[in-house]
Amino acid sequence: MAILKHLASKSADYGRALEYVMFQHDEEGRLLLDENGHRMQRKEYYLDGINCDPFLFDAECRMVNRQYHKNKSPGEIKSHHYILSFDPRDAAEGKLTGERAQALAMEFARRYFPGHQAIVCTHTDGHNESGNIHTHIIINSVRKLDVSPDYFTERPCDSRAGYKHHLTDQYREHLHHAVMDMCLKEGLHQVDLLGTAREHITDKEYHAKQRGQRKLDQLNQEITEAGLKPARTVFQTQKQFIRDAVEDISRFACSEEEFILALKEKYGITCKDHRGRFSYLHPDRSKFVTGRALGSDYEKEALLAKFESNRPRDIQKQTPSTEPKKTFDTSADYHADPVAILYVRSHLRLVTDLQTCIKAQQSQAYARKVKLSNLKEMAKTVVYIQEHGYDTQDALTATRDEARHRFAAAEKALVQTDAQIRLINEQIHYAGQYLATRQVQGIFLKAANKKQFRAAHLDELEKYNAARKYFKEHRDGSIPSLKELKEERAKLQAQRKQQSTEREYYYAYQKELDTACSNVEAILHHPDRALEKGKKYAQGIE
Repeated sequence: MAILKHLASKSADYGRALEYVMFQHDEEGRLLLDENGHRMQRKEYYLDGINCDPFLFDAECRMVNRQYHKNKSPGEIKSHHYILSFDPRDAAEGKLTGERAQALAMEFARRYFPGHQAIVCTHTDGHNESGNIHTHIIINSVRKLDVSPDYFTERPCDSRAGYKHHLTDQYREHLHHAVMDMCLKEGLHQVDLLGTAREHITDKEYHAKQRGQRKLDQLNQEITEAGLKPARTVFQTQKQFIRDAVEDISRFACSEEEFILALKEKYGITCKDHRGRFSYLHPDRSKFVTGRALGSDYEKEALLAKFESNRPRDIQKQTPSTEPKKTFDTSADYHADPVAILYVRSHLRLVTDLQTCIKAQQSQAYARKVKLSNLKEMAKTVVYIQEHGYDTQDALTATRDEARHRFAAAEKALVQTDAQIRLINEQIHYAGQYLATRQVQGIFLKAANKKQFRAAHLDELEKYNAARKYFKEHRDGSIPSLKELKEERAKLQAQRKQQSTEREYYYAYQKELDTACSNVEAILHHPDRALEKGKKYAQGIE
């Protein structure tokens, strides 16, 4: 399986790239030295340059940068590093050699990075002695020469000298197509590079796992030498923890709701559905990780298919699918059967009041568009009411009022917890200040010349007195333990996290019910007129 990876570098040291491809490095990218402190050359490599002398790559790149006044800022991308990695079976079966891989990579680089200075270097040892042949293509981000525009050129400047390499999604797709075509032509093993990987692991995550495993191995060795048994032997990144948890829960979950609840209860992972995509929050993280970043197996579409297959056959027949439905059924004739619109299911939106919409009054076409949109939203509201079993408008209003009450209570509880956390943080601050200056205060009490000592340590003594004064006012003079304060803060933070989730839930629920109530009011305001106009518009009369 030939794959193409891309890395962008902001380092201005172009010689570092040349050193990497020529000399041996460890897994962390650190240069390896022999017993005499000399660099060790790689056992086998093939090096060539395009539009430059490969051994003067750094100097020539800096010269082009100065010529076009580019790459002056530390934040600019100075070079792009592409890695073309072939399947180990290609070398084992004799289909590929280092020389052939170098020739293919040179042809690829000339074709798809024209006008750029580049070094192309093929290694035959593979990563971690895996044996797969791979080629490094490193280009200066600034183009040296003018070239003719090609089919993958998106902007006029992408073929002119002095402009920077611009990797877009469309360009990346062209490169993947080219790699697949090259492997097909040469009879090499290949996978579909255009599809999403079932398990997406970035270089950053891979190296984090390697570092973590080494540290864990060292720790386990110390534990074993002490005569104890290590609790775990395999290091797991936060993303891998989420992957394993999702795989575990998805084996038995039969619905989205069951999956989200079980994931939270068993692993403490929060899952949210945002714009039709799943995102996950690790218990120790503050930012969500998208399903796409984890791999295609962890996205909503794949998981919904799993939930459907987990259901017993008799339940599958009775329970409607949780997969998002199409807004329109292409086989339905909405002009002949306007009732078909009533079966559209989606999130509710407010019905627009045409009497107060200035744009609709100024434009008849826009008014028609709003009328059709209103019909759809009214239909969704009817379906919503039927699904949730609201028999009367009063029942819907009562549920809305109860949701408002619960939201207000959740918000009040969250505000109180925030106030408690602020108070604990304040006490931690003064407790730390007291402990840091207590020794100075003790020395001051024993000092022979207190005036001189106070002048030399005025800041510490003032901080000590401020801390003592604070605890006299708030805790009757007792100084709390920092450990106890931090434990109390951790409990409050966990409580706040739960309260925040509850508040968000009731806010969304209240907002949904507000929309439903408003739409029902709009439907009931002029029922005969709305129904008559709706049928006429659906039949194309108006």
